[in-house]
Amino acid sequence: MPTTHLRFAELRRGFGRLRVLAAVSGAVKSGEVLLVTGRNGSGKSTLLRCLAGLLAPESGRIELEDGGRSLDAAARRRAVGYVAPDLALYEELTCEENLLFFARVRRQPPERGPELLDRVGLPPGRLYGALSSGMRQRLRWAWALLHRPAVLLLDEPFQNLDAPGEALARDLLAEHLRDGLAVVASPADLELPRVATRLHLDDLTG
Repeated sequence: MPTTHLRFAELRRGFGRLRVLAAVSGAVKSGEVLLVTGRNGSGKSTLLRCLAGLLAPESGRIELEDGGRSLDAAARRRAVGYVAPDLALYEELTCEENLLFFARVRRQPPERGPELLDRVGLPPGRLYGALSSGMRQRLRWAWALLHRPAVLLLDEPFQNLDAPGEALARDLLAEHLRDGLAVVASPADLELPRVATRLHLDDLTG
């Protein structure tokens, strides 16, 4: 079975005079979770944005190898699924329209969207702008999985979910780990399957 490896080394990132990431390194491969913990402001979200290609580190390197092939920055972005509390979709579109739009952008079959909406238990015709915070989080999970990513980057993935929603998200993560890898960021240590490494940013940032 092809294996995916994500490695990052000596990542540094600041915002003005504020140092957020200072020489952060880690690695994770298919079937594994890298759990990133730390207080608010320790750099968890910044690290995930760098790994997703949404933010450029000031120094250091990020390597993603998928099936023995090293991916460049553009291919790495396409291989990533991303869930974050501030991720917003189009409020004027329905759940189904949002996923159909991104399915076209990502060159995925149109039926993939309705399949995922059924999986996460969302009404296709409900406007994104009319969704509760928990329903929005379910739709973020569907959006992240739309293109069957090799890597899931999850920033507080259970935020705003009720007990059934969290159980669903945990099932989706377990299913993804059969073929992919995940980096999960959380303020607190989480009980997750297949955690291979724990990275505590309070010890590494300043």
